[in-house]
Formats: sequence, structure tokens, C-alpha cells
Amino acid sequence: MSHDAKGRRRDHAQVLANGGVAAAAALLGPTAPGLALWIVTGSLAAAAADTWATSVGTWSRVTPRLILGGRPVPAGTSGGVTVAGCAGAAAGALLVAGAGALGGGDAALLPAAALIGFLGMAADAVLGAALQGRFQCTVCRVATEWPVHRCGAATTHQGGLAWLDNDRVNFAATLGAGLLAALAWRWLHA
Repeated sequence: MSHDAKGRRRDHAQVLANGGVAAAAALLGPTAPGLALWIVTGSLAAAAADTWATSVGTWSRVTPRLILGGRPVPAGTSGGVTVAGCAGAAAGALLVAGAGALGGGDAALLPAAALIGFLGMAADAVLGAALQGRFQCTVCRVATEWPVHRCGAATTHQGGLAWLDNDRVNFAATLGAGLLAALAWRWLHA
């Protein structure tokens, strides 16, 4: 499946999908600094884990396997995972979790946010595999995740929910991670 019709540039939808939950949670800072720190760190750990999984996974010499069912899929397919990509996800989540724990002075945040970040990446992969829209270019006949292919041609819907694109999957994963981080903070600090 085509990796990204948008190319390598980031747009406002990607920025909002990956950082919107953290930005909203940061507004809680003055009234609930501990809770805000946990939500910011958890959601950003999930975004980093997903980004690192994709980046490191592209270096893998092993064919990705669909997270649901395990069948081999082409590199770039939503829901495709590799061991290298999962290691990258763990490293990305751990880096953000460490920064949050160090900056906030809360040692419990390190393991919690690292796990939450990794789980956020896994949730992103499951949503991508199960529900994300899949399309095919009417001109190139190439599989893609977008209603308009990078060549500019319209695509035909092949499966998944047509309205559920990668940006919405990323937002759902970071929102879920932020909520899980809030629950973990409440459980550990109540």
C-alpha cells in the first residue's frame, strides 16, 4: 500500500493528530500539573512510538506481517509490523517517557508512559489494519490509503471505512494513550 499520499511534508491534520491531545492537555497544567504531565507524556509517547515504528521498520529486511492474523503484507501497509519496527516503537516511547519523567520529577511516569506509548502504537496498527480506509488508484492501479492518489488521480474504495484515514487513526491512538495515562495517573496518585 502506498505509504502517504501527502509525501514527506507534514500538514496541519498530521500535526493535530499527533500533537493535539498533548496541546489540549498542556492547558490543564496550571490547574492539574501532574495530570497534565501524564497526559502530555502518554499521548506524545504514543505518537513517537508510531513514528519510530514506521521509520525503523522501513529498514527491516523482513517482510512486515499484519498485526491481525499475521499474513505478510507489503511494506507501508497500515497494520503491518516487524520486530525492528516494534523495537523502534519501544525506543521512541521510552525516550519520550524518560523526558517526561525527568522533566516532571515523577519516576513512576517512566515505565507507565513507555508502556502506554507502545500500546498506543499497537492500537494504531490494529485500527489501521482493521478499519482504516483502503483505496486503489484508477490510473496507476496502485494501492493507497487516500481517496486521491499522489499522482492526482481519484481512487476507488477497496475496504475499511472510507472516512477513516491515517490522521484519524493517529488521533484515536494518541487520544486513547492520553486517556490511559490519565487513568494511570489517577490510580497511582489518588
